[in-house]
Amino acid sequence: MQQVKIFKGVDSDLPELERQINRWIRKSGVRVLSISGNLSSQPGASSGPMSSFAAGDVLVIVHVETEQPMG
Repeated sequence: MQQVKIFKGVDSDLPELERQINRWIRKSGVRVLSISGNLSSQPGASSGPMSSFAAGDVLVIVHVETEQPMG
């Protein structure tokens, strides 16, 4: 059965988001078919030189194959 798992974080804490995703993959025992993601800037973030310090939302979608439905 193919299913998706969605993870959300902020770009200022990507290492923790990576750990969370990798931990879930190991723990769940699913077979990963694909991983895709998107980064969006926060509303009101400036486009000037300081904009690289404004945290943005990160959305990661993991497409998996599993024997049983995920809860």
